[in-house]
Amino acid sequence: MTFLRQNLPALLLLLLGGVFFAWGILRGEQFVVFTKAVNLCLECIGIG
Repeated sequence: MTFLRQNLPALLLLLLGGVFFAWGILRGEQFVVFTKAVNLCLECIGIG
């Protein structure tokens, strides 16, 4: 019981992060994030 009480805030934040992660995937946001990451990488290397 003490273990759960100590780690409850961390577990709730982990669960909330998972919910937001799933929500972003359902909305198709992974393509937006991937596109931004590719553009940032190409700009840093100097190709783009």
